[in-house]
Amino acid sequence: MVKPLKRCFWCGELPLYCDYHDKEWGVPVKDEQTLFEYLILEGAQAGLSWLTVLKKRENYREAFDGFDIERVSRFNKRKIESLLKNEGIIRNKLKVNSAVQNAKAFLRVQDEFGGFSAYQWALVGGKPKQNHLRSRKDIAARTELSDAFSKDLKKRGFNFVGSTIMYAYMQATGMVNDHFVDCHRYKKVTQLGEKFKL
Repeated sequence: MVKPLKRCFWCGELPLYCDYHDKEWGVPVKDEQTLFEYLILEGAQAGLSWLTVLKKRENYREAFDGFDIERVSRFNKRKIESLLKNEGIIRNKLKVNSAVQNAKAFLRVQDEFGGFSAYQWALVGGKPKQNHLRSRKDIAARTELSDAFSKDLKKRGFNFVGSTIMYAYMQATGMVNDHFVDCHRYKKVTQLGEKFKL
């Protein structure tokens, strides 16, 4: 009998969640469009479950033009109104407006640092932070680093970037490796982190 893979407890057994956990979560990301996608989706999650967002992810990709940062930054009032009628996404006016606002702020960061990736990875010295989680009590909802990240983003005009949201973003984009040490992905994600170069 094949022994089932050991995963971080939070993904349960749902195929959509397991697939995300096994292929994406914690893998270091430097692609600008992917980083923007995570930023928007993590903000959309506020007050909801990540599973809710994952189920709507493809709809978001379509509604937000594949998360093309330049295009989203130019969404006008009419486009925003059409998004608020789109049942495939989370129709929260503040969150939809913030996606456009964040696209503009994202472009400014790209101009200043030569890329959002360069900006965010500098916060961890250019390498993923390797945590060693052994039990649920080791899990952080926020850290001093996510506090600082959140504060700086807000200063730069971003919205829906509170410390808890930004820690989830840091986990998703691999800035921190928060796979449990007994998870089948822990070693692989650690290796990816060790090889990571901007």
